[in-house]
Amino acid sequence: MSEDTTAPQTPAENTTMPMVVYVLYLVGFLTGITALIGLILAYVNRSEASAWLQTHYTFQIRTFWIGLGLLVLGFILSFILIGVLVYLFWLIWTIVRCAKGLSLLNQRQPIADPESWMFG
Repeated sequence: MSEDTTAPQTPAENTTMPMVVYVLYLVGFLTGITALIGLILAYVNRSEASAWLQTHYTFQIRTFWIGLGLLVLGFILSFILIGVLVYLFWLIWTIVRCAKGLSLLNQRQPIADPESWMFG
């Protein structure tokens, strides 16, 4: 059985919290801690959200954990001078995922493949 992840017919559904999480991730480039706050908010709000918003929360949670893995990999590879390329990839990858998520959220659309490693 497939789960219906289409946007609801009611325009009153609140998309503020997933939007806040995307913004916290982007601000995390400057502060670091806001990304962790965004992760916590995504975990807390995911279970009570509608199906299409759950795809955004899943996407956000995976963005954090995969991004953290890329940062660790970049740190390890920085000893052989490849880490800078991994850090650059992580930066662009995170910005694109957040921008795509924000765009789809504003269009009230779900993430097509929230468990994707790339851009859903």
